[in-house]
Amino acid sequence: MQLFDLDNWQEIWIALKKNPVRTFFTAFGVYWGIFMLVVMLGSGNGLKNAVFRGFSDFATNSFFMWTQTTSMPYEGFKRGRRFFFENQDIKAIRENVPEVKLLAPRLRGGGFRGANNVVRGKETGAFNIFGDYPDFFKIDPVELVSGRLLNENDLKDYRKVAVIGQAVEKSLFKKDENPLGDYIRIQGVYFQVVGTFKSRKNGPQAENENNNIFLPFTSMQRAFNFGNRVFWFAINSQDNVPASVTEEKVIALMKKRHHVNPKDDQAIGHFNLEKEFRKMSGLFGGINGLVWIVGIGTLLAGVIGVSNIMLIIVKERTREIGVKRALGARPVHIISQIMLESITLTTVAGYAGLVIGVGLLAVIDNALPETGPVTQMFLHPAISFKVGITALGILILAGGLAGLIPAKRAASIKPIEALRDE
Repeated sequence: MQLFDLDNWQEIWIALKKNPVRTFFTAFGVYWGIFMLVVMLGSGNGLKNAVFRGFSDFATNSFFMWTQTTSMPYEGFKRGRRFFFENQDIKAIRENVPEVKLLAPRLRGGGFRGANNVVRGKETGAFNIFGDYPDFFKIDPVELVSGRLLNENDLKDYRKVAVIGQAVEKSLFKKDENPLGDYIRIQGVYFQVVGTFKSRKNGPQAENENNNIFLPFTSMQRAFNFGNRVFWFAINSQDNVPASVTEEKVIALMKKRHHVNPKDDQAIGHFNLEKEFRKMSGLFGGINGLVWIVGIGTLLAGVIGVSNIMLIIVKERTREIGVKRALGARPVHIISQIMLESITLTTVAGYAGLVIGVGLLAVIDNALPETGPVTQMFLHPAISFKVGITALGILILAGGLAGLIPAKRAASIKPIEALRDE
């Protein structure tokens, strides 16, 4: 049988429209299976995009480390001892752990949601004050709005400069005022504003980060009498080196330097961003697999319905098939005709489900606000082109499978018995 034979397609059309209600409900099972598969996959991607948006700006092969109270005695020190990282630890990490790519010690001054700690003229505000190295902005980037970020010369020369967040600028400066070059007083010490930024994050995280003020690490130590103390480290691992490997070596080094029992897992707190990223990737991989199982199961239910209906159609057309056989039609012609009818029905119905499902996801995506609580949990629901092609392949395969048994049944009909059929 030729695929583009007009007579064959006319025969298929007549066969399908002979009982439109039956054809519709048969096709609907396939349509619903593909539609649900597309919608579930798109919804899963929407959840995944929202969750991974929080990771998108971070260097994911990073970890953070801070000191806590010891839980085990060691080298004459009692349990419950409090200790702090120091400037000397910065040099020690760089010299002893070559797996470290970026090293950013941090300090923090209180104020945000507390007492006012920043003054400019008559304006005051309470903001987060951080002492940082330039490398920190490579680990947790922000979007520079004007001016510049901190640089190595700021650290070297103990410059009293500041980079302020968008919320800080709105609180301390009028709309028509340029903050660059102006001064703000932080806990009694004046700093010159050299840059403004806004957060790349979303929701409460963005709100909090936009209330940050970044100062050079060395300047903050000196201005606010922190001595050589380091509050915590943000560390990025070398390319192709797992953050967990670098984390283990750095923590072991810090325990040794600060006389902490090597088995004391409580003394140094740490958060591995790479591990969390992998956990989330694994979670959504599992969700995606479950969606495919459920979606294909729903599709198979529709395909079984198509197969059953095709068996009924073959039964109804027994005499017609017998006439074809008597006139010389070969079994392969009968089989291909029935399978083509089945593939046509499932492909048209499934393609409609695919198109409507993708369209619905596009409508939902356009209806979502750019910011707000909704986009924190659901962002850009869609399926990839590859998934669409895979779904179409499943449609064609499903159509072939649905028509295979009825086609063999039709081919097995003997002309004499068919012509006797009532």
